[in-house]
Amino acid sequence: MTDKNYLIDMDGVLVSGRHPIPGAPEFIQRLRDRNRKFLILTNNPLYTPGDLSHRLQISGLEVHPERIFTSAMATALFMQKQAAGDKVYVIGESGLTTALHNAGFILTDVEPDYVVLGDTFAYNYEFVKKAVRLIVAGARFIATSPDANGPSEGGIVPACGAMAALIEKATGVSPFFVGKPNPLMMRTALNYLDVHSENTVMIGDRMDTDIVAGVMSGLETYLVLSGVTRREDVARFPYRPSHIFESVAEIEP
Repeated sequence: MTDKNYLIDMDGVLVSGRHPIPGAPEFIQRLRDRNRKFLILTNNPLYTPGDLSHRLQISGLEVHPERIFTSAMATALFMQKQAAGDKVYVIGESGLTTALHNAGFILTDVEPDYVVLGDTFAYNYEFVKKAVRLIVAGARFIATSPDANGPSEGGIVPACGAMAALIEKATGVSPFFVGKPNPLMMRTALNYLDVHSENTVMIGDRMDTDIVAGVMSGLETYLVLSGVTRREDVARFPYRPSHIFESVAEIEP
């Protein structure tokens, strides 16, 4: 039997807020002990892989930065391959600006080729107004993920998809979303890990992002019930996960 590779969502699968999902540290250790290739795949563009590695370490999970792949990284790699300009106006945090810098882009608000929207800790009206005007003037509109909201310590918060909807309404221009469920993010992650879809598993807690992205990309899919999706929710969707687990604690890689 061919060894499987794993793309693993983070929030709701490995951690809940700042706390580890029970059994998650042991699951990561099993992957490491059995020399399985794996990548933590997250739509969160706020942090660099180094930042996320540190946050996971605080939660008791030892994951090297090279094992973390964010929607910000996927966005930068996609834009790099497009070669349609190198000037970018960004609304986002260090995870996104660092990825774009590393890919060779110039961050500017003067005649940019792209407006790139990510999540941020404090959306600023002046930044949004600038983005709207630049897009109307012809800048291409890219957003890191379509997630309308995300988790935080105090409850859900508006995320990239919600702000993208505001900008789209003001400009009449739809963004190109790079993150899950776009198969582009999955293919980019597979290439980054240097593995093939036929022997790779997507592990996630959301039917509408993780599982559908895996299905569209030809991956085996494992739904865990430790996050957003409940078992009774699954029947509502026209696609199915390959397997359902209570949490990653039950998965033997």
